[in-house]
Amino acid sequence: MINIKINKILIANRGEIACRIIRTAQRMGIECVAVYSDADKNAQHVKLADEALHIGASTAKESYLNADLILKIAQKTQSDAIHPGYGFLSENAEFAKKCAAANIIFIGPPVAAIEAMGSKSEAKEIMTQASVPLVEGYHGDNQDENFLRQKAEEIGFPVLIKATAGGGGKGMRVVETSEQFIDSLHSCQREALSSFGDNKVLVEKYLTKPRHIEIQVFADNNGNTIHLFERDCSVQRRHQKVIEEAPAPGLSEQKREEMGAVAVTAAKAIGYQGAGTVEFLYDEDGSFYFMEMNTRLQVEHPVTEMITGLDLVEWQITVANGLPLPLKQSELSINGHAFEARIYAEDPNNDFLPATGKISYIGLPHCNTNVRVDSGVTSGDSISVFYDPMIAKLIVWDRDRSAALARLRGALADLHVAGISTNIEFLHQLASNDSFNNADLDTHFLEKHEEELLALGKEVEVDILAAAALQIMLKQSSQSSQNKADANSPWEQTDGWRLNEDNYHLIQVSHGNNNYSITAHFRDSGFLLEIEQKEYVASGYIDANKLYLDLDGHKTVVSFIEENNQLVVFKNANSWELKIIDNSLFNIEADTQANLTAPMPGTVIDVLVNAGDQVEEGQALIVMEAMKMEHTIKAHKNATIADVLYQEGDLVDDGAELIIFDDE
Repeated sequence: MINIKINKILIANRGEIACRIIRTAQRMGIECVAVYSDADKNAQHVKLADEALHIGASTAKESYLNADLILKIAQKTQSDAIHPGYGFLSENAEFAKKCAAANIIFIGPPVAAIEAMGSKSEAKEIMTQASVPLVEGYHGDNQDENFLRQKAEEIGFPVLIKATAGGGGKGMRVVETSEQFIDSLHSCQREALSSFGDNKVLVEKYLTKPRHIEIQVFADNNGNTIHLFERDCSVQRRHQKVIEEAPAPGLSEQKREEMGAVAVTAAKAIGYQGAGTVEFLYDEDGSFYFMEMNTRLQVEHPVTEMITGLDLVEWQITVANGLPLPLKQSELSINGHAFEARIYAEDPNNDFLPATGKISYIGLPHCNTNVRVDSGVTSGDSISVFYDPMIAKLIVWDRDRSAALARLRGALADLHVAGISTNIEFLHQLASNDSFNNADLDTHFLEKHEEELLALGKEVEVDILAAAALQIMLKQSSQSSQNKADANSPWEQTDGWRLNEDNYHLIQVSHGNNNYSITAHFRDSGFLLEIEQKEYVASGYIDANKLYLDLDGHKTVVSFIEENNQLVVFKNANSWELKIIDNSLFNIEADTQANLTAPMPGTVIDVLVNAGDQVEEGQALIVMEAMKMEHTIKAHKNATIADVLYQEGDLVDDGAELIIFDDE
């Protein structure tokens, strides 16, 4: 009989993964300890935990990466185990060693397994010895830039430069020609050093139309190793996954068994325990190649849970307790199809640059057996510059891929976020795309379909303007009726009645740089709206934050959120932020950007020009780092540099002027 050793867990992470671990652990009767930085003092994982302790300043280095302090807090709170989640310390072998030395269970694989897979070059050597197929490449220790370029030329372009200690798409560059190699190498090394503290890289042949298919593996300390089928993660931007699904579409049962067996072989080769993911590149001809093994729980693990009916965090805790795996390989089966869409605070129309700020409102779709939302934020919370800009993970399940896609589109249409830019509309476009619906997938999918996926409607449609006008008029009428001193007085009426004149109300709103004027004429059954020199008959009613609109007999429903003088209208995964303006502001023209400004808050890591330089449109000027990703900021016009306002190492606010151009 094995004694249960884990009664209290410290979660060394934050956000949605911390919340997700806490919910499972508490359901199992296990107490949970949260840690939080300055930026996270009011975060949801802090509120969910049984107790929470402050761990330091807002930067990850001063808080969630402070291994020694985390261990002290675990000992202080008498925690039996630490769950690292993903990211931060989840694949840090030294931290796992310190946990063992402190007699605290690390809910993850053995130290040797983390070390073996922590270096991509060492991992590939081990996989070679285990007869796991690999992509052609150089994985050695020689990091001389000219030697690496020579190896790239021998392999043949295009090649992929990849940080050996990397993950999450950071420290990776695709290089098309020999001339581009050195600059790409330096950029990759800088990003790798910033993200992982190690700038060592490997170089591999870059497959032109691969799919990214990964196998979920699990092992206990009794010698049992199984796989829980595969996930397709081909749709990516900047090598970071955008949407994942399970099982992989079009994969035969024979190929599924073959890839699963290879993944189990890979796990056994390093004496693995716990949850892990073996990632493969899957080529058009059905061949597949080992990429890497993630020795942790993956962001996309919920799609595996949805098709298997299992709780992988519960399995992690079970294995960490020394118990055998709950099921054998023969007892596992796939049921239906699942998708996970990552909801990010970012601007798809601006190269997916991350956004920061306060979420004034978040409305979630109804959750049930078909729809699940994992999130670490709620209305009023902020997305900080210090961490990944993920807002939530939307996971859906249904009987097959087509039904699950329809479920995904519906859930995205019911997911509303106001106050910050998001990728929700982009994801809905993606889920509606014909090629995606037909499972014509590869890791270049977004580049191939960028034009159609980013063709997002920015014009405000007539029905949205009508809905905004009707909401304003109905709310005004409701407030006026509540505030009437004498309901029978003609002077207290709100129907716009005027002696010998048409009764109307002028409404003016702006969206971006565009201004709109709507005249609402009062009618017995509602309003006659004049919009862009056309007339529409509108009526309807408000229920909570939904407006039921009848426009010329066409009935529809929109959701809205009103804050101060701004009205956010939601419809079919789209949103429009409408500012209610007055006449004095109505004719203000849009400002033209004369100088170069920061598209997001971050740190300047390289300045490529000086005052007096002549630059051309599209020329790289400054390299910034935000949320552990490099962003090259380019000139938007031909000009002469008058002044450079920031230098390497400077912190920059969103919208701050970086470079002043000489207009003359």
